[in-house]
Amino acid sequence: MNDTTLLWHGQHIYIGLDVHKVSWAVAIVTAAADWGKAFTQPPRPLVLVEYLKRHFPGAVYHCVYEAGYSGFWICEELCRLGVDCIVINPADVPTTDKEHKCKTDRVDAKKLARSLRNGDLVALYVPDREAVEHRTLVRSRHSFVAKQTRTKNQIKSLLAQFGISLPEDQVSERHWSARYLAWLEGLELATGEGTAALRLLLEDLAHLRRAILALNRQIRRLSLTERYRRPVAHLTTIGGISTLVAMILMTELVTIKRFRSLDRLSSFVGLVPGEASSGQERTMTEITERKNRYLRWVLTEAAWVAVRYDESLALSFNTLCRRMPKNQAIVRIARKLLGRVRFVLEREQPCRVLLPQAA
Repeated sequence: MNDTTLLWHGQHIYIGLDVHKVSWAVAIVTAAADWGKAFTQPPRPLVLVEYLKRHFPGAVYHCVYEAGYSGFWICEELCRLGVDCIVINPADVPTTDKEHKCKTDRVDAKKLARSLRNGDLVALYVPDREAVEHRTLVRSRHSFVAKQTRTKNQIKSLLAQFGISLPEDQVSERHWSARYLAWLEGLELATGEGTAALRLLLEDLAHLRRAILALNRQIRRLSLTERYRRPVAHLTTIGGISTLVAMILMTELVTIKRFRSLDRLSSFVGLVPGEASSGQERTMTEITERKNRYLRWVLTEAAWVAVRYDESLALSFNTLCRRMPKNQAIVRIARKLLGRVRFVLEREQPCRVLLPQAA
């Protein structure tokens, strides 16, 4: 063991990474004080680890970077190479006014390293690689459905632009039935160019419909695998939750054990109010902006379905509507629904709801 190894042996080194596609900004601080200057390197974990071992042999390495486009593969690779790495929410990083007004990659890296050393950061849950890929599949369906909606709106906008209305003998265009699509395909505008534009939009719509169908089938097959078969079967016993909704819940939550209480789970989903208090005044604001947008959306949609078929939730919803607007009442129903989801996943058993007694 040489002098350099003796110097750094057992010492804790804190590394902040500001990751980008072309390069990474790196800042390193020790437990006692800032060390050296921030620098840039190629976007490869092995390059960073070799640098650390060369300059800080025998030290204990701690690393952090912000969640973003790069996902979790950097964290996985650094952990495999012996670096204790965490991923954090960018909104949770303490920032001074100077850092806010003078924002550079190196400043961000130094800020991350300093906050990691000071213990100011809360690590995000990092799911396993299989769970991330399953989540990507399910989120892809959401993306394709959004593209399909946009394409349908473009087609309706084109028809409205030229004053083309649906014939009286046709079904409503809201359903986009085979009959309505056949009518659209046979439609001829005044010029070949206008007709070509309509044909291209219809081709785009047909492609998206096929892609969504393929994704639905793939998600259905995934729900029947060993990992998801039992929890999906239990979740679908809850009113308002279909197989697709259950798969969104499972791929976003990954495991219910990461949440110690319903309040923590509700906060993660975004089904809690915000707060703006000062002194003796305590003010509760509208529903928080911090959320998992997929979970809050799908639970709210599931709640609208549940109040139509679940007598217990319908009774609660009608009671709430007497003192608040429906869009606020449905948020509270979504939280009740989330409570049932947590119960089912924790107990690993179907949902059994006692119906309200008749008067």
